[in-house]
Amino acid sequence: MNFRTAAKVALAAVCAVAFSACNDLQQILQPDPPQSGGEIAVGVVMSITGDGASAGERELNGMELAREEVNSSQLAGMSIRFIIEDSESDPTVAVEAFNKLIHEDNVSVILGPGFSSSARVAFPIAQENQVVALSPSAGAAGLGAIGDYVFRIPTPANVYSRSLIQQTKEKLGYQRVAAIFDNADFFSQSGHDEAVKALEELGVDLAAVEPFETGETDFTGHLNNIKNANPDAIIVSTRPVERVAIPIQARELGIPDTIPLIVLGFSSAHVELAGDAAEGIITGSTWSKHADSPGNQAFIQNYRAKYGVEPDGFAAGGYTTVQVLAAALRDAGSTDSAAIRDALAAIDTPTIAGQFTFDSNGDPNTPVFITIVENGDLRILD
Repeated sequence: MNFRTAAKVALAAVCAVAFSACNDLQQILQPDPPQSGGEIAVGVVMSITGDGASAGERELNGMELAREEVNSSQLAGMSIRFIIEDSESDPTVAVEAFNKLIHEDNVSVILGPGFSSSARVAFPIAQENQVVALSPSAGAAGLGAIGDYVFRIPTPANVYSRSLIQQTKEKLGYQRVAAIFDNADFFSQSGHDEAVKALEELGVDLAAVEPFETGETDFTGHLNNIKNANPDAIIVSTRPVERVAIPIQARELGIPDTIPLIVLGFSSAHVELAGDAAEGIITGSTWSKHADSPGNQAFIQNYRAKYGVEPDGFAAGGYTTVQVLAAALRDAGSTDSAAIRDALAAIDTPTIAGQFTFDSNGDPNTPVFITIVENGDLRILD
């Protein structure tokens, strides 16, 4: 009988006499930490170049900050090493990166991709090879249903858009809205579709619907059509770069700030880039710097100290991703992908986004904060 087996027998005997004395012994006999020297190689597929590079950089920063903190704390005696691949903001390249990490680097976990269009084609690669994929920002509806090895941090569009519409309708009381969206981007289309469903259910009229194609930069025609429709509010569902361009052009065309722009996925980085045009924009997020979730203020201070800028929702998403992964590795006590999958499915852990759990599709059970830009700051809408 080895030491651990003997200790377990002794623990059972002690518990029968004095249950209150068990806690310390139980902690000693937690599952063994991951093997291979206590290190696990984790693949990361993010947009380092391409039109998603700005968001990808902030997500990677958040991941790296959390990785350093996990490693310095020696959580469960393990350390995490990243193997980073650039998706180039391109779904085809994301698939190539997944295949490399799985078949050449033999990872059991991949963090990413960030874009929903990339996750839609890369997640099936992870599922087929039984490798865990955990995305910090792919929010299109239906991605979680790809399989039991895929998970994501953001609230999916079918929940996010509906919550955003329901809460803003209640607070603003609009009756006629216009919508502008990228009909060539998976997330943008998904967010728009779910918003329209929610508007129809609430009896809100669609005064104008303006689709555009990825790559467009001049939205004057679309916005003039919207202006002429005289809506009470405007719903914007686009990729990150257009979330800045459209508000700026809208205000330049004379669409007044009395007509609120409800922009899906608008972050503090977008606020800075849009300047005065960002004032009054309403958005939703699974994270807010004003939230009192565990460790949130420490995260903000540490991110600011390390990178010299304020974190936004993308940075927070990257940080939360590694928080959740670290908790799953601790619970799994293994680097085996099936064990990590099972631990993620059962996760219940505090994060800067609040207490974190997944539903049966690997989608998060997290609330949506509704925020508004006031004096250059994204504040929770009262």
